[in-house]
Amino acid sequence: MDITASQIESIVRSVISSMGGTAPRAHGPIPTTAHVAMLTDTKKIEVKELPIPPLGDDDILIKVEGAGICGTDVHEWKSDPFGLIPVVLGHEGTGEVVAVGKNVKVDTAGKPLKVGDKIVTSVISCGECYACRMVPGRTNLCDNQGVFGLIGDKRGEAEGNRVNGWFADYMVIKGGLGATYFQVNELDLKQRMILELACVCVHALERGQKTGLLNFGSKVLVQGCGPVGLVMITVLRAAGINHIIAVDGNEDRLKVAQKMGAKTTICFRRPDEDTLDKRVAKVKAVANGVGVDFAYQCTGAPVAAADIYSYIRRGGGMCEMGFFVNNGEYQVNPHFAMCNKEIDIVGSWDYSAEDYPKTVAFLKQCREMNIPIEDLITHSFPLDKMNEAMETNVAQAGIKICYINEN
Repeated sequence: MDITASQIESIVRSVISSMGGTAPRAHGPIPTTAHVAMLTDTKKIEVKELPIPPLGDDDILIKVEGAGICGTDVHEWKSDPFGLIPVVLGHEGTGEVVAVGKNVKVDTAGKPLKVGDKIVTSVISCGECYACRMVPGRTNLCDNQGVFGLIGDKRGEAEGNRVNGWFADYMVIKGGLGATYFQVNELDLKQRMILELACVCVHALERGQKTGLLNFGSKVLVQGCGPVGLVMITVLRAAGINHIIAVDGNEDRLKVAQKMGAKTTICFRRPDEDTLDKRVAKVKAVANGVGVDFAYQCTGAPVAAADIYSYIRRGGGMCEMGFFVNNGEYQVNPHFAMCNKEIDIVGSWDYSAEDYPKTVAFLKQCREMNIPIEDLITHSFPLDKMNEAMETNVAQAGIKICYINEN
């Protein structure tokens, strides 16, 4: 006997009711399965159909609209450094709320949340470790931190939810487990897909600001013009930094850096900038003859990370934000690089949920200042082309690569 979707929904609602719960709010039939791009082996993503678990009173079902592909997604696809396989990746996603449990009334910031709203997810914190208890404003340091679609929603999976990554047509937020999420109706799709990456950079801006070295007169260098570095340039420009120096080896990306707000560009493949000494001389020529006030190290290359100290003036500072995975070590002489210059060094590790509202404000500021941050999205792929999307990212054929749900 064939069973219709509405009959299935009726059965699910009946089961939930018999368990003492309340049927979720929705504007139409609730889907029972989701198509996901599951990483089943290194360099092997397969589209699978998985059951959508019945929604509890604190849960949210989202129809995915799109998701950015992060460098950490690519690292996981290439070699599984986090040991997550099998996993549904995608943590830079956004979509539309299609069903909510009875307890879901507002988002993490207290804004009303209902069916039809646009939504993004943030970190999942345990609430139990030292960082969560003693420094609750820095939940990015949670010892057991999770992120939907990356360092997984382990407790949600324990309850039978594998539809918890954004590389899918539907995903489920299991509420009441430390999950954080935000209603972002005021942003368009491209802005929403770039929000998580921008949040990384907004957090890094605040880490740099704690040194007291960032102001309207600061000369600031950004090393590495991949997606992180380019968004870092937009964040600095929106924050009022008027002279940004961009360093990379790709002329096309340096042109984009100028478009985003960089005033000076340095390419280590140009004959007059192909050694560290030449590059340092160029930096000093535009930075008061002494070097930059502050630098952001945005590459994942140890050799580049070793260079960054040479660009910084005595009494300056730097923020290391390029190593979200273990890409190796580098050698530096601490006497010349740090002590003799007395520089301030800060690290930056992803973001806290508290950074999301500030990042929404940053994206609105980009609109006001006509900074075309959406132009960083250069390629999009459907669900069944995610291996090709990863290859495009590895080849650096574009800047920001995204998944778009075409259904």
